Amino acid sequence: MKILAIEKEFAGKTAEDFQPYLEAEAIRVWELYKKGVIREIYFRADRTSAVLILECENLEEAKEKLSTLPLVQEDLIYFDFIPLAPYPGFERLFKAK
Repeated sequence: MKILAIEKEFAGKTAEDFQPYLEAEAIRVWELYKKGVIREIYFRADRTSAVLILECENLEEAKEKLSTLPLVQEDLIYFDFIPLAPYPGFERLFKAK
């Protein structure tokens, strides 16, 4: 199942709060990427936050995997999760008329 995960920062956090954990965060993201959990990762163009496409069995697995990120463990960020399904609209093109 594909899942969209949108990073959110907890209010009141500063750049200095994040600094000690950024290398460990990058390492853990790379590990999840190599395992195929994180399929795509981007930064939003309009603000500093990550947007991830995950491949997991279900929403619970996605939440568990991202809970291992250092910035999540340090209560600096959290994620909004959106489960995705294939777009069915193309079926309209192939229905008998």
